[in-house]
Amino acid sequence: MNLMWREARREDVPAIVAMLADDALGQGRESCDLAPYVAAFEAMQAESGNRLIVGERAGEVVATYQLTIITGLSLKATRRAQIESVRVASQARGQGIGAEMFADAERRARDAGCGLMQLTTNSARTRAHAFYEGLGYVASHVGFKKSLD
Repeated sequence: MNLMWREARREDVPAIVAMLADDALGQGRESCDLAPYVAAFEAMQAESGNRLIVGERAGEVVATYQLTIITGLSLKATRRAQIESVRVASQARGQGIGAEMFADAERRARDAGCGLMQLTTNSARTRAHAFYEGLGYVASHVGFKKSLD
């Protein structure tokens, strides 16, 4: 597959935003104005334990995910990794990139001392749910969100 997983760079932000917007849910919640995304990227770079990763093939960014390491007291102080903003470019889907992405994320989480990997997913993403279950993830919790705007 010749995919290289690396930390994202500022110049990757447009490709990442394009992937975030490239589905029915993302179309309605992402923006064409890149300024807030660049500012968020720079803030993420300054935070320890918060990384944006891209999968690059032949010089093109074709996948992305965000990995956040969380230290807490619950579960006997188990360190956990949260994976979010999981995307594969539409032209690259169905090629095993998602499984490779999760293998990379899990390796990074283990290297950071994590004993648990977690994610949230929109309830409408039923194909994604089946994919995650196929990788061994269990739908163990119910999530809630509240807009603070």
